[in-house]
Amino acid sequence: MSKSYNILFLCTGNSARSILGEVLATTLSHGRFVGYSAGSQPKRFVHPLALKFARGVGYPLEKLRNKSWDEYCVEGAPRMDFIITLCDSVAGESCPYWPGHSTSAHWGFADPAAVDSGDEAMLHAFGQVEMGLRNRIELLLDLPLDKLDHFQIKEKLQSIHHRLKFR
Repeated sequence: MSKSYNILFLCTGNSARSILGEVLATTLSHGRFVGYSAGSQPKRFVHPLALKFARGVGYPLEKLRNKSWDEYCVEGAPRMDFIITLCDSVAGESCPYWPGHSTSAHWGFADPAAVDSGDEAMLHAFGQVEMGLRNRIELLLDLPLDKLDHFQIKEKLQSIHHRLKFR
């Protein structure tokens, strides 16, 4: 098996988008990526629709909890190879120091949990984020990461988002 990479998805509340990123990176990659998620100001709960999605793809629900990004800055924390911000507010914040030489990118998505025009609209918003993340992660999985340097990987991560954003 080839090298396994750790990928951390960040958003402010760590209840929806970053949770979906963690679940998708881990399940779609079949061991190539281990997904993690955290927030700058984590909420007290994982959104029920994110849990429902995780359950539907067979992700162990006991692994899902709200976490502060500070958990990944301490000694003994998993070393992150990739850090992906998923909301514009966290992308603009001063991020903590990440041990190692993580490659970072911003894949911005609107918060599906903020949709307040009914259950159907919220379900649709979660589906849009899930599909957007799925498409980006599948493109990431196609990259020959072992043949690219740090700057090429960073460029590819950003181009994945921009290529799909304007479709």
